Amino acid sequence: MNANRLIIEHVSPYDVTTTVEKLVAVATLKEWQNPAIHNLQQSLAKAGKEVLPVQVIEICKPEYSGKMLEKSDERIVSVMMPCRISVYEKEDGKTYVALLNMVDMVTGLSPVALEAISGATKESMEIVKSVIGPF
Repeated sequence: MNANRLIIEHVSPYDVTTTVEKLVAVATLKEWQNPAIHNLQQSLAKAGKEVLPVQVIEICKPEYSGKMLEKSDERIVSVMMPCRISVYEKEDGKTYVALLNMVDMVTGLSPVALEAISGATKESMEIVKSVIGPF
């Protein structure tokens, strides 16, 4: 991984639906919660827009979110919560997985917030790697 990249994208060996199912299953095994999955293709279809499949998975681990929400100064980081993993198809017919490298986005935050975000980012990437392979 290039430490300067804010968004990390990799090809999945599975289709969109299977990739989403596998990511949610692995996240659950690692004690992450899955508050929602947003099917943007369906949402946009309701507005008359036709796009290739796109689903955004929300995951949250209270161990990390609790650290950031327990104190007033860290609550600003809530704008980045819950963690999101995007799974989508491109015109090349391949499925891709993307997630934010949040560690590169939080310069200047408190040590508590940095520790929580670093842990959440590391575990989120491990979840993705366990499904699509190393990157």
